[in-house]
Amino acid sequence: MSDITVEAMRENIIGIRARIDAAAKRSGRKAEDITLIAVSKFQPLESLYMALDCGITIFGENRVQEREQKAAAWARERAEWHMIGHLQRNKARKAAELFDCVQSVDSFELASALDRIVVEKACPGLKAGPFVIMIEANTSGEESKSGVSPDSCVALAEKIISECPNLRADGFMTIGPLAGAGETRRSFAFLRTLAGEAKAKLGLKARHLSMGMSGDFEAAIEEGATIVRIGTGIFGARRLRDKL
Repeated sequence: MSDITVEAMRENIIGIRARIDAAAKRSGRKAEDITLIAVSKFQPLESLYMALDCGITIFGENRVQEREQKAAAWARERAEWHMIGHLQRNKARKAAELFDCVQSVDSFELASALDRIVVEKACPGLKAGPFVIMIEANTSGEESKSGVSPDSCVALAEKIISECPNLRADGFMTIGPLAGAGETRRSFAFLRTLAGEAKAKLGLKARHLSMGMSGDFEAAIEEGATIVRIGTGIFGARRLRDKL
């Protein structure tokens, strides 16, 4: 059962979109330039259905197992699903079946595994064409966060482009640090710089910078985010795992 009413969720989403619009204007862009992903970690299907009714079309999940559980019981129109948590290489095949995009590619080994899976075409849910990924960079330097080191980010992008033809690197992702607002903003600006270097050196046509969550998405937008990942700002406090 959902812990939030559809009316309350709709108000939350209206408020989030208004803040997205204001932040986009401050950065000289339009709200349409920003994609809102609802982070549905630990949220029941009822809450996801409510979010669909409120106009949300893309959900982000942190765990393959949780996405698999939801997929087995999903009974509504199709949504788009992004993997935004750390992905172990041994779960790459299942991730390719269940997600439209893996935002959290942080090693060539993982990218190569996904590329081989696409070649094999052994995933029943896999769409035709290149599989969409993003490269996750650890721009904060925090050991608790996953992501490739900034020094290796462009090199990883280059290796994926040259050796993984069945993947489409569509952008870069990062998670802001736990430090103050200044450090968070610097982390987001760092990702923008890395993406710019990759585009200049490799001609990479990556469209997206995925950065910013409920507590810092406005700063992320001002620093160039095209995707923001909002969980508690939409659904309220996260539910415990045993309440799924």
